[in-house]
Amino acid sequence: MYYDQEGRVRAVGAETEQLHIVEKAEEEEWVRLEWWKLHLYSEHLEASHFSSADLPPLPNGKLAIEVLGDFLRYLFQCAKAYVEEAHDSTIWNSLEDRIDLILTHPNGWKEPQRQWIRKAVELAGLVPVGEEGQSRVHLLTDGEANLHFCATNILASEKFEAMLIACTDGSETIDFSAYSMKLSPTSFREIVPAECRLQGSSFVTYRAHAFLRALLANSKYGDEDTLKRMTVIFDKTTKMHFRSANEPQYIRFGTIRDKDLEYNIRSGQLRLSGQDVAKLFEPSVEEIIAAFEVQRKAASIPITCVFLVGDFAASDWLHSSLLKYMSSLGISFCRPSRHTSKAVADGAVSYYLDRLVSGRAARFTYGVPCSRLYVPHDAEHVSRRSTAFTALNGDLRLPNAFGSVLTKGTEVSGQQEFRTSFCRERANLSACESVQVDIVAYRGTVECPLWMDKEKESYTKLCTIFADTSKVALSLQPCQRPDGLGVYYTIEFDVVILFDLMELKAQISWKENGVEVRGPVTVVYDN
Repeated sequence: MYYDQEGRVRAVGAETEQLHIVEKAEEEEWVRLEWWKLHLYSEHLEASHFSSADLPPLPNGKLAIEVLGDFLRYLFQCAKAYVEEAHDSTIWNSLEDRIDLILTHPNGWKEPQRQWIRKAVELAGLVPVGEEGQSRVHLLTDGEANLHFCATNILASEKFEAMLIACTDGSETIDFSAYSMKLSPTSFREIVPAECRLQGSSFVTYRAHAFLRALLANSKYGDEDTLKRMTVIFDKTTKMHFRSANEPQYIRFGTIRDKDLEYNIRSGQLRLSGQDVAKLFEPSVEEIIAAFEVQRKAASIPITCVFLVGDFAASDWLHSSLLKYMSSLGISFCRPSRHTSKAVADGAVSYYLDRLVSGRAARFTYGVPCSRLYVPHDAEHVSRRSTAFTALNGDLRLPNAFGSVLTKGTEVSGQQEFRTSFCRERANLSACESVQVDIVAYRGTVECPLWMDKEKESYTKLCTIFADTSKVALSLQPCQRPDGLGVYYTIEFDVVILFDLMELKAQISWKENGVEVRGPVTVVYDN
């Protein structure tokens, strides 16, 4: 994307490569913005090879969410122009106020990023601000969109008990989703939490740029402008046409007069060994295999087929490398032969129309901070004895506990609810008139996490949910404290977590006169 000095969008996508645009950008000192989506990427994505410090800066005064809004506005305007040119403006005008938007995102984007997308849609003016406008915005992962693409284009005539789909449409990320399949009618169930790795095709180009800079450091062709031109050509041609590590590869960047034999430059083209180019792909191939193994080992049933879809899937070297590995395991490996660059877009529309996924797997373990009753014969409890406190009812309890409500890998479907009961003791009634609870995600590897002071970095507060319990507080009966220092009151409630399509929601439930009452539903995302 190109921004001018006033922060206005001047060119997007393929437009930025047009010669007259490049010339005008130089003359007017426009700001070229690349890899801007990575400014939104989740901090929990594993990326030892890349950090926020490596990202090109955003234009002065621009936030990443505003750039996303500008991009969405551009796409919407393109769609509008196409419909009006191909059909008639009357059709568009009759539908504009009730258009539903289906937007996809990498598997690794969680609720914070999803909320940013929704806010960006409003900033772009695509829907009115508020709940009514947001009801027209539908979000799903790239992985699930690709499942619907495969179901429509490949699986209609074949049956696989369990499959994994590796989506490479995002230039930065590679997404992995595993499903089991049922026929009559066709439906899919997610059998393991989705994976997302920051090793998409852009990182092959990123490594190529670094390699060329080092290779040509002492050459007259080592200036940044020439390196950038070489990198662009590598990205568009060499990278996608590369097939064999035993054959030399070429980057045609100049004219017949460009020559530097010491650096294998002849007639305007740089000669690279196939082995060097293969090394640029290695981290991406290794990351795909590693993510596949995580899903294969965690899947409840054996994965028998892997589908590779998306723009990066067009790379013959990537395909042949993965085919060799999958074949060694006896796993079928398939790359759709047509339209894979549109797999996410086509699959997103299919998702909206067909909704083939009947069950998903929880990505993390979700729960709340709490205390735990001290058990004297439990070794873990004994080791924590110094932290114990006496509750108002006289019980000895331990702080820093974690109460799970929904555990990682649990299959969820539709409006299915998960709940856990809790209670709180208060010294006066006024403290019982409201309840607030933090919803926390545990991202570690322990199957049943119990203590939040272990692996502190693995616990993330997602949101706080509230409930007005002033009515039930009036019916609470005082209890005498065992220490004789007065009375206390106990308020009981449930923390309820539910899935609504692709979003996680939470609320508090309690009883008033024997009838269940619920607090407001909160979409679970970082404040």
